[in-house]
Amino acid sequence: MTMTHTIIAATEGRIARLRLNRPKPIHALDQAMCTAMIAALTDWREHPEIEAVLIDHADGRGFCAGGDVRGIASSAAGDGQAARDFFRTEYQLNHLLFTYAKPTVAFMDGIVMGGGVGIALPTRYRIATERTVLAMPETTIGLFPDVGGGWYLSRLPGRIGHYLALTGARIDGAEACTLGLATHYIPSEALDGVKAAIGADPQAIETILDAAAVTPPPAAILDRQPEIDRLFASDDYEEVLTALEADPGEWAAAQRALLATKSPLSCKVSLRLLADGAGMQSFADEMRMEYAVAVHICQRPDFAEGVRALLIDKDNAPIWDPATPEAVTDHMLDTIFAPLPAAEEWEPVRL
Repeated sequence: MTMTHTIIAATEGRIARLRLNRPKPIHALDQAMCTAMIAALTDWREHPEIEAVLIDHADGRGFCAGGDVRGIASSAAGDGQAARDFFRTEYQLNHLLFTYAKPTVAFMDGIVMGGGVGIALPTRYRIATERTVLAMPETTIGLFPDVGGGWYLSRLPGRIGHYLALTGARIDGAEACTLGLATHYIPSEALDGVKAAIGADPQAIETILDAAAVTPPPAAILDRQPEIDRLFASDDYEEVLTALEADPGEWAAAQRALLATKSPLSCKVSLRLLADGAGMQSFADEMRMEYAVAVHICQRPDFAEGVRALLIDKDNAPIWDPATPEAVTDHMLDTIFAPLPAAEEWEPVRL
């Protein structure tokens, strides 16, 4: 067993276990956690007796609430080196999981947000429960749905991914399963038995998960999809806002009011990210683009301001810069999406 304060990496017979163990901040990821997971995964790749990897959390009320954005924002306010190092390592972990040859299973029980989405969605089998709450709320803090968000959200039905990216709306386990973000819906009380069964016979993972899965409740988001597809149809953020303002319905008014609290820059970045992500040929290309965007956007004032308003002062009154969508220019977006110099580009883990 390898154990840090925040990651438990252990082998149990024919399987390996990765357990997030930072319960107070709901297992929020820092660079040391990402580095430890990469080390364990690269080691297990070379051991044929390890047939599968299970990823879950030890204690606490959720799988993973995201990245440790306080520390990242503090770095970004200075020279930004620690922030760049974190994003580079986190995205290497995301890509390693996406391309991992052995079966991987993520148990998305409880809160799964931001960075937690980044380590759950690349796995082969993704288990949702009645306690799953999944979201990408980055526009609230001046960031964007990274860790592969441009890849996953752009491939959801209709404009659901664009709606989730802009608003940070939360979906439950049934919705995650229906949208394909989860592969199985299993009651939380059955998870321990499922893990034990996989440990006893890892060659039978799919059979075990299929047998334990139940039909999820109806996915409420599908009832809303026609409205989402109509109101969030445009890749132009101002056109989305205009559509919401013109709609007489209460739901549209609520979404317009919600978007008024988000970073205008982040919202425009998110729409471009999904437009570009839809055409990406490989997940490595997606990660390379997202890293460049992360490096550029975390140096802008909205990130530090968003973290201040939500997590430090907790006044929920960010002063965004630029303050309006109209003030976010195409040149500004082009600068944020510009590739990095070759020597600074993101690259996958070299094995």
